[in-house]
Amino acid sequence: MKKIKKTLAVAIGLMLMLFAGAQENWPPLDNSPMDMIYLPVDYPILKIRKSAPETPVIKIIYSRPQKKKRTVFGELVDYGSVWRLGANEATELDLFKDVKIANTKIRKGRYTLYAIPYKEKWTIIINKENDVWGAFAYDEKKDILRTDVKTEKNAEPVESFTMMFEKTGTGANLLITWEDVKVSLPVTL
Repeated sequence: MKKIKKTLAVAIGLMLMLFAGAQENWPPLDNSPMDMIYLPVDYPILKIRKSAPETPVIKIIYSRPQKKKRTVFGELVDYGSVWRLGANEATELDLFKDVKIANTKIRKGRYTLYAIPYKEKWTIIINKENDVWGAFAYDEKKDILRTDVKTEKNAEPVESFTMMFEKTGTGANLLITWEDVKVSLPVTL
């Protein structure tokens, strides 16, 4: 019995050492974690409760960089330059139905969202290219929408780049905010 216990203890110890060694090869936690939003808001929860439509209308996947005491707009993110709307991979826009974005009909499909920030406005871009890192391979010829939205000031600075949907009478506004800046992109269903 003692021999079995000793052998079992040695085997468990070896497995733990192998597991601990394997963990050393995992990549470190990303500084700009990926996040996802849906329209309707909380779609996966609604689906579990069986109160959701068969498919969502929109899903956006994006990374959330942190301000970290930096000046974001005009320094970290250049004014007048195409920006991936977040960090890492460019922001992905999945439309499960045709919608109007800023009064332009956009067909169901998968797209990339970019922005060109300025102090008083942002130019929001929807582009056909997918699975791209940053805005390094951005191709203006693949744009299907460019629209300007006014910037607003937040009362308090926002540490983490954030997107969310705000329901309206005709659909929703996509709110995008970071630092002390916020923009609102209208989506009509």
